Amino acid sequence: MAKKFYVVWKGRQEGIYDTWENCKQQVEGFPSPQYKAFPTLEQAEEAFQKGSSTYLRPKRSPMQPILEALYGKPVVPSISVDGACNGKTKEAEYRGVDTESKKIIFYKGPFPEGTNNLMEFLALVHALSYCKKHNIPIPIYSDSVTAIKWVKQKKSRSKMKPNETNSELLMLVKRAENWLEENTYLNKILKWETKTWGEIPADFGRK
Repeated sequence: MAKKFYVVWKGRQEGIYDTWENCKQQVEGFPSPQYKAFPTLEQAEEAFQKGSSTYLRPKRSPMQPILEALYGKPVVPSISVDGACNGKTKEAEYRGVDTESKKIIFYKGPFPEGTNNLMEFLALVHALSYCKKHNIPIPIYSDSVTAIKWVKQKKSRSKMKPNETNSELLMLVKRAENWLEENTYLNKILKWETKTWGEIPADFGRK
């Protein structure tokens, strides 16, 4: 039997496993696990980095036609942003992608002691800044209600206490807040409707 490598994006312990038994321990009985087998280690490593949204087709629920009629389809062209925090390493990252092609436009990280909310906030501000710099008045999607609220308030509400490890991250947050205070933008910030459209294209697949 040919050797396979199993990527677990969502399970008891995310990672790459070289036997089905090891993979099974992470996903069996776990709610809505995300995993897939690949023929080579190189393909598995690439898939793990890109995230599950590139490889797994979202399941279609019976409510899908009703939700699609209510929300329609995502606006394109547009930019989608997302952030993620690795539960094992406690490192966080964020990125922005072209909604239609999923081509990465920007990526930042990893940051030690980061949180999902801070990554989502920074990703949104980065996208706004990028669009203003390049005169791109297209919508920006985020699946984070918290991050959208923080951007509209021009202030993050994180309770993270500063220390030597997170100093760079908190400096970026302060810079983002200053940018929001000093700039205006034409881009619409839109909520990504995950239940209707599946995971946002910028998703890291590490929920």
